[in-house]
Amino acid sequence: MAARERRGVLEARIHDDPGRFRVLTGDRPTGPLHLGHYFGTLHNRVRLQNLGVSMFVVIADYQVLTDRDVADRLTEHVEGLVLDYLAVGVDPGRSTVFTHSAVPALNQLLLPFLSLVSVAELGRNPTVKDEITHSRQSSVSGLMFTYPAHQAADILFCKANLVPVGQDQLPHVELTRTIARRFNGRYAGAGASVFPEPEALLSDAPLLLGTDGTKMSKSRGNAIALSATADETARLIRGARTDAERHITYDPETRPEVSSLVLLAALCLGRDPREVADEIGAGGAAALKRTTTEAVNEFLAPIRRRRAEYARDRAGIRRLLNSGNERANAVAETTLAEVRAAMKAHY
Repeated sequence: MAARERRGVLEARIHDDPGRFRVLTGDRPTGPLHLGHYFGTLHNRVRLQNLGVSMFVVIADYQVLTDRDVADRLTEHVEGLVLDYLAVGVDPGRSTVFTHSAVPALNQLLLPFLSLVSVAELGRNPTVKDEITHSRQSSVSGLMFTYPAHQAADILFCKANLVPVGQDQLPHVELTRTIARRFNGRYAGAGASVFPEPEALLSDAPLLLGTDGTKMSKSRGNAIALSATADETARLIRGARTDAERHITYDPETRPEVSSLVLLAALCLGRDPREVADEIGAGGAAALKRTTTEAVNEFLAPIRRRRAEYARDRAGIRRLLNSGNERANAVAETTLAEVRAAMKAHY
């Protein structure tokens, strides 16, 4: 609730002076991005970029190992993320897109950051608990518990002060704020600071359900990928879970699966979900799925076209990443030097 109330204040400040903000956001390369990503955070990235906010986008390839034993098809997934970013409007001239593993100084922040949080704080993070439940690992690795501190390093290496997120990522941002505050208090001295305490910027639609009625997720196979074909999209929506009540209404509390489809259609159409539900009314689940399929495919059509165009130039994708990695490394080295100085470890 506090994050939602804060959103209006942040938006006003962004519009007044976008140059005072720096965003860190990104994704793990575990598969194609989907509509939950788009409405949860991707459209915010592009909007903020276009307003003039400094944008860093991390492809967190090291963190693929958080909940799986091997980093499967890593190169393919990294390149796929870049294609998704470009297709939705991320501009490499205005946003720094880089890979986690290519920035060693960033990862060196992990050790001092871990010293600032307790095992209990890491273990009770609700996102960590959820990831453990759905982990693909034969056993849960230590990396899973360091995941929140890893994300804090991602955010703070570039001194980001704004993180566009979905609701499920709020605990990570709060722990990042805690780490920044504790580092400043322990090492920076009275009245000084090395790191800002970043704020979370929630999207209008922080959580869309997947086609099985649970959280939309790449790992659960219940998501509509931005790169999905029109036929694949139709098949996924056709198999989406609804309920036994024929008349369509928008009521997220009591009819979450139906309401999620209504909301998805409304977001793609740029309309109010209650109006969309009222129009479908007695048409039932079949009409709802037909409306949603048409809305999604029309919305994704230009994104699919742009993605296909960018996919023709694989060398261009590598040049983009090399350039972004160089910029991120320069920033990370500067931050690490400040950290070492603050810790009196600058020999």
